[in-house]
Amino acid sequence: MASFRKQTGRLSQNIAGAVRYGRGPIARLAAYIGGLSPGDRFVAGILGILVAFTALSGIVALERYFQVEVPVRGGSLTEGVIGAPRFVHPLLALSDTDRDLTALTYAGLIGYDADGNLVPVLAESFVRSEDERSYTFTLREDVEFTDGSPVTAEDVVFTVEKAKDPALKSPVLSNWANIRVEAVDARTVRFTLPKAYAPFLEEATLGILPAHVWRDIPSEEFPFSPYASEPVAAGPFRVSSVAQDGDGRISRYEVVANERYALGRPYLDRIRFIVFSDYSSLLTGLRGGQVESAYGVAREGALRVPYSRVFGVFFNPGTEPLFADRAVRRALSLAIDRPAIVRDVLGGYGTPSIGPVPAGTGVPDLQLPDPATRIETARTILAEGGWEWDGEAQSWSKDGATLAITLKTSNVPELKGIAAAIEEDWSEIGVPTTVELYPPGELTQTVIRPRAYGALLFGEVIGSYPDLYAFWYSGERNDPGLNIAGYANPEVDALLESSRTETDMEAALRDLASANELIAADYPAAFTHTPDFLYAIPEDLRGVNLARVAAPSDRLRTARYWYRQTEFVWPWFAR
Repeated sequence: MASFRKQTGRLSQNIAGAVRYGRGPIARLAAYIGGLSPGDRFVAGILGILVAFTALSGIVALERYFQVEVPVRGGSLTEGVIGAPRFVHPLLALSDTDRDLTALTYAGLIGYDADGNLVPVLAESFVRSEDERSYTFTLREDVEFTDGSPVTAEDVVFTVEKAKDPALKSPVLSNWANIRVEAVDARTVRFTLPKAYAPFLEEATLGILPAHVWRDIPSEEFPFSPYASEPVAAGPFRVSSVAQDGDGRISRYEVVANERYALGRPYLDRIRFIVFSDYSSLLTGLRGGQVESAYGVAREGALRVPYSRVFGVFFNPGTEPLFADRAVRRALSLAIDRPAIVRDVLGGYGTPSIGPVPAGTGVPDLQLPDPATRIETARTILAEGGWEWDGEAQSWSKDGATLAITLKTSNVPELKGIAAAIEEDWSEIGVPTTVELYPPGELTQTVIRPRAYGALLFGEVIGSYPDLYAFWYSGERNDPGLNIAGYANPEVDALLESSRTETDMEAALRDLASANELIAADYPAAFTHTPDFLYAIPEDLRGVNLARVAAPSDRLRTARYWYRQTEFVWPWFAR
């Protein structure tokens, strides 16, 4: 230590001497260094390094303080899905995996920005007529399909006309059946609606087919074309490779960034999909690192938003006259312990509900019944409604009818669990319940379509735009309509019509809120909950924006903006 102080003292003397002789700073520094002993030079070197390091660190810190972090291109994502895709095609997609891949590879006139808002994609702009029945879209000049051919109005007309073709049996046929489409010129296309329909821009997200690829393929042959699994399209990603297992089923599907995408190349270079046969194997693959992301998986850090769907028991007075009695419907509804269903059956991943509008739509939630008094309240309602309790027979009766219920639902674990909970709740008020389970396809064909049920536990997918028309409008009571409760209320009809034609969203939500209250007060169904959508993703994947999710493919709406790599730039260089 004494030696170090001695050397430091010499250092100070040399600096003072250099300054005293008035030489320039570099000359003085050179003179100083030349006059140092080896030990002094070592100390000076260490001090110089420290000073330089400190200055450099300060400059870097200052630079980072003023710079901003921005996403850059690069990186990939490997996602697990259940079930092999069959139709990567906007007019044929049936399964969730079909719709996932279609969402990534196809683009519509309208799409979504990074915040999930509707924006023009293949179109550069659109004009809506004053009566809101006509939409005229102008296509971008430089937009192309992945084979390099331009997207034209002819392609748009071809796609919509094919959607309307009964021979194709497209799942989206009903969305377009009454809409007229015409090409005004090569870059302009006009849609004419039979009446104003506010959610039309949601429909305009339909992926556009290249007419030159599909024109000569008969509708009946669409499902068998190789383009149905490896499309020529104009979406943010294009197909890179497809692998099949020994049985010819797709086991791996990879897409890469489309340099020609209308809104610009995605940040991610590629997204790989690994196909699993069931949830258990998917979960194993996620835990083992075979895949990085998957939806429907409850794990720490998973993204969680309400599904745009609502579940409940729908009563059908047309088949079971007991349900024409409002007291019965009301008592059965209020007897259900909704918080317990969400907690015990759904593991907490849901929101209890007593109305037809799903949670998260902007419509105020209705007040739930008090679970502590639900049994007493339900029994009182039955008694006040003229039903008599026979303590010996342990049953309710009225006008010679005994209150007993057959509850039908799909044979899937979640609905089985909910049905069992409801059966127990109703047994507590003295209403015996028999649960009948059906395979999902059989439930649709043999129970729902012919309205062969008195009480049906089911879920309704409301969609991204909160439109209840298809489910509660009186004109939709018969198959193929979706008003499965056979509900009719002229006041509700008027509100549902105005909510879907009103372009002012606030006014539409007010109408929807009023309809929600009226329907709930009539108890045509015992609504139970809105489920949560869960999406497990890696920690470093950013830009994922989940707003309202109606179908699993909705999670991919903003995939063009997802990123895993970043850099720091000055603010004026940030995009």
